[in-house]
Amino acid sequence: MMRGWLAFLATLLFAMTVQAQLQTETVEYKEGGDVLEGYLAYSQSHEGKHPGVLVVPEWWGLNDYARSRAEDLAGLGYVAFVADMYGNGAVAKTMDEAAAYAGKFKKDRQLMRNRVYAALNVLRDNPLVDPKRVAAIGYCFGGTTVLELARNGAHINGVVSFHGGLDTPNPADAQNIQCKILVCAGANDPFVPPEQVTAFEKEMRDAHVDWQLIVYGGAVHSFTNPNSGGDPSKGIAYNEAADKRSWEAMKEFFAEIFKQ
Repeated sequence: MMRGWLAFLATLLFAMTVQAQLQTETVEYKEGGDVLEGYLAYSQSHEGKHPGVLVVPEWWGLNDYARSRAEDLAGLGYVAFVADMYGNGAVAKTMDEAAAYAGKFKKDRQLMRNRVYAALNVLRDNPLVDPKRVAAIGYCFGGTTVLELARNGAHINGVVSFHGGLDTPNPADAQNIQCKILVCAGANDPFVPPEQVTAFEKEMRDAHVDWQLIVYGGAVHSFTNPNSGGDPSKGIAYNEAADKRSWEAMKEFFAEIFKQ
C-alpha cells in the first residue's frame, strides 16, 4: 500500500515539475505575404536539443485543443510548434466558417504545402530543436495536411495523421515520400469512407512507402477531441479508448523514428 502511494506521489511530483517548467509563446512568422501566429511549447525540465514536433490543427484553426496537444508533447520532452494555417491566429466559430477556411487549402494543395512548410521551417530553426529529429502530426484537416507535407518530399522523420482525410488529387506524389507514415483512423468515420482508405493503401503500396494504418473500432471522426461530443451517430464524437490508444501508438512511433 505504502509503495503504491509513494509511486503515485512521485508521478504527481514529476507532473507538477514538468508543468511548472512548461514554457509557451506565440511566434509570428510569414508565408506568401500573410502574417501567421504559431504556438510554441517546450519544457525547461529537459536540457539540450530535442526532437521537434509540428502540430497542424483541425479545421477550426489554432484553438485551445491544438495548444493543449502541443503542451502534452512538451511534457514528453519534445519541442512542439502549432502551425497557424489560416493567418493571424484565426479560429473558426462555426462549421460553415471552418469549412470555408479549410476548403481553400483542400482545393489548392500547393498552397496547403507552402503554408505547412513555413511552419516546419520555424520549428527546425528553433535553437532548442535537433533538425535531424523532426516529425509532424495533424488532426482531421491537419492530418490531411501532414500527409501532403510528406507527399511533397519533406525531409523529416515521420508524420502522424489522426482521423485525417487520406485523399489527394495527386496520388503519384507518394513517390516523393522520404519519411515514415502512421495513420490513426476511426473505423466508422463517415468522412473517410472505405474507398478512400483503399485508395490510400494502394497509393502507399505503389510508392513502397514505410507506412502503418491503425483502425479503431467504433470510432468516428474527430475521436481524439473531447469537445467533439459523445454521440457517434452524428459522425463526429470523442472516443476515449481510441484517443488514448492512438496517443500511445504515436509515442511508440516517435520512439522508433527518433531512436530514443
